[in-house]
Amino acid sequence: MALEVPYRSIPDMFLRRVAATPDHQALAKPTADDTGLDWLTWSQVGDRAKAIAAGLHTLGVGTEDRVSIIAGTSLEWVLADLGIMLAGGATTTVYPTTEPEDACYIIGDSGSKVLIAENPTQALKISGADLPSLTHVVLLGGLADAAANPPQLTLADLEERGRTALTAEPDLIDRLTKDIGPDHLATLIYTSGTTGRPKGVELLHGGWCWEGVAQADLGLFESSDLQYLWLPLSHSFGKTLLCGIIHVGVPTYVDGRVDKLVEMLSVVRPTLMCAAPRIFEKVYNRAVTNATAEGGAKAKIFGWAVATGKKKVALDQAGKPVPAALRLQYGLAEKLVFSKLQQRLGGRLRVLVSGSAPLSRQIAEFFAAANLPIMEGYGLTESSAANFVNRLGKLKIGTVGQALGDLECRIDSDGEVLLRGAPVMRAYRNLPEATAESFTEDGFFRTGDIGHLDADGYLSITDRKKDLVKTSGGKYIAPSHIEGMFKAVCPYTSQAVVIGQARNYVTMLISLDPDAITSWAAGGPLEGKSYAEIVAAPETEKMVAGYIDELNGKLNRWETIKKFAILPRDLTIEDGEITPSMKIKRRGVETNFAEQIDKMYAGTIAAM
Repeated sequence: MALEVPYRSIPDMFLRRVAATPDHQALAKPTADDTGLDWLTWSQVGDRAKAIAAGLHTLGVGTEDRVSIIAGTSLEWVLADLGIMLAGGATTTVYPTTEPEDACYIIGDSGSKVLIAENPTQALKISGADLPSLTHVVLLGGLADAAANPPQLTLADLEERGRTALTAEPDLIDRLTKDIGPDHLATLIYTSGTTGRPKGVELLHGGWCWEGVAQADLGLFESSDLQYLWLPLSHSFGKTLLCGIIHVGVPTYVDGRVDKLVEMLSVVRPTLMCAAPRIFEKVYNRAVTNATAEGGAKAKIFGWAVATGKKKVALDQAGKPVPAALRLQYGLAEKLVFSKLQQRLGGRLRVLVSGSAPLSRQIAEFFAAANLPIMEGYGLTESSAANFVNRLGKLKIGTVGQALGDLECRIDSDGEVLLRGAPVMRAYRNLPEATAESFTEDGFFRTGDIGHLDADGYLSITDRKKDLVKTSGGKYIAPSHIEGMFKAVCPYTSQAVVIGQARNYVTMLISLDPDAITSWAAGGPLEGKSYAEIVAAPETEKMVAGYIDELNGKLNRWETIKKFAILPRDLTIEDGEITPSMKIKRRGVETNFAEQIDKMYAGTIAAM
């Protein structure tokens, strides 16, 4: 049955939201002292977005003209994005961690007329670059340089220009938005990719409006919720959430400071939060290390509570009733252990959603045991991010849930997941051959992911098609599956990278979580040592080796980790080792840590 989408564009959807609930809370940002929330109503958001749109119009931005944003997640980012689309333009997103060369490539390849930068430092990334289409730079913060080329102005300057234009022509926004249709370009998101030059994904108004309506049908978003939005808005996951927020009218706190996330959860007390698995891994690691560090009764109670919770989860997953005795035990486990974890996350969470990378089954089971079930989902930039997701009361751990709306899914003969429907991209910008290669003859998009559908339509993703590793013995290994298992086994892990392509055995590079490993070292001979000293110590290697042994006990013989290396630092975006959405860039990791890899294979011969 076709999904009914009542909007012709995001501006249409947004303006209807403003008209329907003008005085309701819309978007909030932190107060200056981080002790509260500073709210805007939908009417106030509408007024500011219209002023930005009119200001951009005075700078020459028209239908489908691109405007780039290079900034971290903030309320101002959302206002700028809405303003761009109300002007008829298309938002081109650039991660704030993007290096100048790639930032200039994206801005140039997109043909952006205006750059909206977080501050003068971000604006400097285009200094001296040949960007003939770029006419102006707008700063969200900091002072504009009047002598800069292209000319700079602040967001306040832009809004003032816009208000002047709206005074002269009150119906300007109506005129600019009336002809924007579902087939017009709304967003250009450049995939950071795990290899090669980023590709510009052209996403249309019709697909984003479909996303907003489809998300509303899930029961995950309600207008009575309070959402904590910290995800990078440069990424499709964050962008698709904005569509659901607008359609449903979800009050949303916007704050991209990941280092403040746990601290602000107790201030915001959200009922809804979406995150990448790394956030849940860190919460899990902290809970396990805190409980086990003291040992004794506290550690025993924690272990008992988790085991009790997992017994209940296993019965829930099997569709079997929970015996009265187990219900009583679980109630005690929640009172003694899980309620404390719930309070650390604000105490009111109704929905947790995980996406952008695989979630470990063991970590999913832990959160479900703690009465904080995570609704894992799946999607790609090329398909507007939200394609499959689990539903409340219908969670199948180990799957990414069922399809949204009327999205079509087919599994190809080699196991590749194929998708067709409104949220799928129009094309890769300026790359007709790559676009053609990405679609089947009957219009299904080739996701590059390997998976399978069960009888109820739940999708399981087993690995990336290109990430499958083939050992010199001819055995295929699924790295992300093994990496996820190790993260769940070892609570001190930050990242794990399996190595084995054309090798005669499998190895692993491991980075440790600084907070977790420092906590582990406390009270022992390594207390007070630096992170680098702790990870290099024999005691740490022995501890990690124990977890490797535990992992190997769960693997097939040919998958087992024969050697491992603990890295002297964590993987970073800046060093080209992970993407901003926390996916491992295997080529970058293998290049940067070639010495550690070579040592693990010293004396062996890799297959050609």
